[in-house]
Amino acid sequence: MDATSELTKKMLTEFATITVVGLSADPVKSAHSVPAAMQAYGWRVIPVNPHADELLGEKVYRSLAEVPPPVTLVNVFRPSAQAADVARQAVAAGAQALWLQLGITSVEAREIAESNGLLYVEDRCIAVERARHGIHNPQAA
Repeated sequence: MDATSELTKKMLTEFATITVVGLSADPVKSAHSVPAAMQAYGWRVIPVNPHADELLGEKVYRSLAEVPPPVTLVNVFRPSAQAADVARQAVAAGAQALWLQLGITSVEAREIAESNGLLYVEDRCIAVERARHGIHNPQAA
C-alpha cells in the first residue's frame, strides 16, 4: 500500500466525525451524495454551508469557526482556489486532518496543513477510499 493509501486508511479509521465544508443541498451533486454515503456508513457528518440550515438531518454551520469543538477531520468540497483559505480556517478551528476531495489540489493548502501538524490528503474521494479500504463503521475500526 502506498503512503497516500496508508494515510487515507488512518484518517478513515481514526476520525468518526467529518466536518464537510461545501456540503451541498443538491442531492445530484457529489458534494451531497458523498457525505450522505459516509453518513450511511457510520460517520457523523457536520455540514458547513452558508446557505442552508439543515442538511442530512444535521444542523448546518455557516463557517468552520462556528462548529463546536472538537473539529477533527475536515473534508473540502470547494474549488481549489479556496482550499488555502479553508486550510487556514481548519487550523484555526483546531482540526487534526484536512482532506481535499477528488479534483481539488492546492500547494498552499498542503503547506498550511502540514506546517501546522495536520494530516493532509488531496485529490482523493473520501467515499471511494472508504470503499477501497472496506471500512464500514469508524467506531468499530
